[in-house]
Amino acid sequence: MEKELVLSTLPHTWIFDIDGTLVKHNGYMTPEGDTLLDGVAEFFASIPAKDMIILITARNSNLREVTEEFLKKNNIRYDHIIFNAPVGERILINDNKPDGLQMAYSIALERDKWDKLTLVEKYHEIGKPTL
Repeated sequence: MEKELVLSTLPHTWIFDIDGTLVKHNGYMTPEGDTLLDGVAEFFASIPAKDMIILITARNSNLREVTEEFLKKNNIRYDHIIFNAPVGERILINDNKPDGLQMAYSIALERDKWDKLTLVEKYHEIGKPTL
């Protein structure tokens, strides 16, 4: 399924789970190791350089080196990575701007399937109502 994500041109913060979202779930436990899901590299390449990317995973921090090596090899850039996260739901709570700009989005993907996401940025002037 194709999804269009329409965002302002302001800098964004992206938060991605790793297993089942960017790579095959628990692939690191197999002899072959992690496998990047189709479409992930292309989507990451479309994220503006000014944006912050945070990766989160329930993987134990003793897998940091192998995980970071895999991400680097596959050109998956990030600013921060959090290991040892609980396996339960990930909850994002944020306030909207008074001018109407929505400041929080959530996309829940089917495990091990990267949906086609298209990033569209629209100019937003802070303090002016959005159309």
